[in-house]
Amino acid sequence: MRHRFQYVLLACCILFCACGKDRIGTSTEPMVKLELTASSAEIPENGETLIPFTVQGDLPDGTLSLRLRDGGTPQEFSLTGISPTDTPGLYLACIRDSGIAGAYSREVCIWASPLVHSDYICVNCGPASYPVAVETGLPVVYIDTDGGKGISSKTVSTASVLKIRGDGTLDGLPPSSCSVRGRGNISWKWPKKPYRLHFRDRVSLLGMPPHEDWVLLASFSDRTLMRSLVAMKVSSLTSLEWTPRCVPVELVLDGEHRGNYLLMEQLAVGADRLDLGDTGLLLELDYHQDGDFHWIDPRGSSLYRWDGVPFAVRYPDPEGLTVTQKEQIRHFVAQAAQALYGEDFADPDKGYAAWLDVDSFVDYWLVFEIMGNYELGNPGSVFMHKRADGKLQAGPCWDFDWSLLRSGADIQDFTGLLNRDAIWYSRLFRDPAFAQKVRTRFEELLPSLQQVPAYIEVCTQLLSESARLNFAMWNPEQDRWRNKGLPVNGDESLGFEEAAKQLSRTYLDRLALMQKLL
Repeated sequence: MRHRFQYVLLACCILFCACGKDRIGTSTEPMVKLELTASSAEIPENGETLIPFTVQGDLPDGTLSLRLRDGGTPQEFSLTGISPTDTPGLYLACIRDSGIAGAYSREVCIWASPLVHSDYICVNCGPASYPVAVETGLPVVYIDTDGGKGISSKTVSTASVLKIRGDGTLDGLPPSSCSVRGRGNISWKWPKKPYRLHFRDRVSLLGMPPHEDWVLLASFSDRTLMRSLVAMKVSSLTSLEWTPRCVPVELVLDGEHRGNYLLMEQLAVGADRLDLGDTGLLLELDYHQDGDFHWIDPRGSSLYRWDGVPFAVRYPDPEGLTVTQKEQIRHFVAQAAQALYGEDFADPDKGYAAWLDVDSFVDYWLVFEIMGNYELGNPGSVFMHKRADGKLQAGPCWDFDWSLLRSGADIQDFTGLLNRDAIWYSRLFRDPAFAQKVRTRFEELLPSLQQVPAYIEVCTQLLSESARLNFAMWNPEQDRWRNKGLPVNGDESLGFEEAAKQLSRTYLDRLALMQKLL
């Protein structure tokens, strides 16, 4: 290495002399020499290693990188930092695995310039811990349950180890202990199961803020694999204060590839999710009535089940509420409903506006209507929340994969809108001021909403290979048995690309219809 470096310097000096005496000594290349103390290095998957090297001269400031023999930059790992040691001239290069390639062996040098770089070192990532190779361009979530027993219950969690192979942009996750159980109502009864993940400590997954609770949505009935993605995109364009973040992934469960899933933030109250403070309130409107504390308020209507609106408390934990606290919550909801259905309901000081955050109820309705989600009137996974001494707010959006943007969807009333008579909205729309707010807000959002088909096209390209593998395993047409023999989304018999195009067309049809009818 030393002789090679000296030879290069000598050759450069001869070249400069040949170009004229006025050029001698004008080179800006630092008189620096880099030497590695080893010829190979082992790097753990999703981990990092330190490579010692010595510097004769001044360490180049901010110019060091890794280079392959062909001059390219390695994608499997990267240089994340240089740190000095107690020994003068001895430094440590921190190399981190990107989590995208499993096992590999690559030769690189520490490079500052064509004249200043180390010799090459072989960086190895030892035997792959990903026994099932899934190459779709998406991150891969690997879950190994204790004893390979699988996940068979919604109520009993299974101890598991989870790791994630990143996609080169989003970092993976080293093996981490967690518990896994099933989730969902209708979706749990389908062949492709959704799951809920719980970690003992807060953990960040694929760039999303750290938390203990996450979900893997199966999207079994969704031929496009993107209805939830599109719904969360639309929600994020509004003023609703929190929209769950999500990333499409592949799932390998106990060594078996289970297809495309959506890794998503679990709906939860907390600083990095729905931040309500210590004394906030989260209500769910759900006809399943499976909570520990639920009731039906007689004012308002769910369009298909009964007169009245089903409420349940999701936060705080109902088990910790006293009888008095439960009565206070019910009383608050009753007062809001009474103001809404009273004679002075449109009065800004005496009516619903004194109890409801009207802007949030406008935006929440728009998301459901744009997505063609009739669950607002059949209430399931519909949410309201409030902070201490605050008004009741609508949201957040959750569980958008059943009968959304369905071509030829049944219209629920003569206006052509699906949710105008849902829960409390039949009364709200009787106030001309509220109806005008909806029209004005829709027009404000329309330029952004019209960009969503471009997002659908990006998702189509991203999910193409994943969809091919997913639908070789799962057939969305099997959702008919949960819908009286009828398809749920209307595109189950189509191919993925055709279904994605239909989703985009139906979305634009919804916008055009709402422009006409609002």
